[in-house]
Amino acid sequence: MPNYEPPFTLNNKILTLVANISNKVGRLSVEFEQSQLRSRKVNRMRTIQGSLAIEGNTLSEEQITAMLEGKRVIAPPKEVQEAHNAIEVYDQLDRWQPAKEADLLAAHKALMMGLVTEAGQYRSGGVGVMSDEQVVHMAPQAERVPKLMADLLAWVAKSDAHTLIVSCVFHSEFEFIHPFADGNGRMGRLWQTLLLARWQPVFANIPVESLVYQHQEDYYRAIRESTALGESTPFIEFMLQMILDAVIELDKLPDDGVNDGLNDGVKQPKLSALQVQILNILKADPHTTVQQLVLATGKSTRTIERHLKTLREKHLLERIGPDKTGYWNVLL
Repeated sequence: MPNYEPPFTLNNKILTLVANISNKVGRLSVEFEQSQLRSRKVNRMRTIQGSLAIEGNTLSEEQITAMLEGKRVIAPPKEVQEAHNAIEVYDQLDRWQPAKEADLLAAHKALMMGLVTEAGQYRSGGVGVMSDEQVVHMAPQAERVPKLMADLLAWVAKSDAHTLIVSCVFHSEFEFIHPFADGNGRMGRLWQTLLLARWQPVFANIPVESLVYQHQEDYYRAIRESTALGESTPFIEFMLQMILDAVIELDKLPDDGVNDGLNDGVKQPKLSALQVQILNILKADPHTTVQQLVLATGKSTRTIERHLKTLREKHLLERIGPDKTGYWNVLL
């Protein structure tokens, strides 16, 4: 056992969440290999977009998707650089060992290249975590960071706690230490994903970060509560709930049993007959216009636009390029 033990308390809520996640993700892992759940590209896009959005990056899901496809995106250069870096880092996820300091530093260097001068290095100065204009956490002194991180990584390597617990504790402790001048939030979420993926590879394609973004205020509140309490328990509870919600979201994609030509036998969201018709039309001709869909289906413009919006929100459909010259991409 490692000498350093991060402070946290296991309670019934945490144990129940661990049991529920373990039960669902075990089944999901088998199904993932068979059906790939949904497009891996969609889940990777949601992971990257969610993690960057938490830090204020305004790139849309469509823009991140375009970048994943190697297309040029017109946006603020810093935000484009952040996205390019994140894409590269998540593509290398299977190369890194979560308890290896050299890999942690290499990941930070790749994630923050061109964005900060100390990319790939622990910070050399003090840093505080701000909420509005108020300092809510003063991180440990810079000279303590190497020892604190060495202790934390040694604990990760030797802990006999469940990986779900270890990943949450690491994330919480990492944010408390705040070892880098910038990029700590992105790195904490990345390394938790890495830890989870080492336990169950399916986690490399489960967009937990997207759920965290949707509950951003609760995420920061859980970090603050853990800091004030002096242990990671509130953050463990929050993150386990986010992980469970993300797994449930994918586990709720039953085969609709409809012979619609859209990946029959593959898990997918249940669709209305009109939505299936729309997707089939757009799959046959991606340049179909809204008015052509109106004529083909006999529905109103408002109805077609509403269903197109729903399909996009379900990440089953995306619009590539401008409205007049672009086309539809069916993500099934």
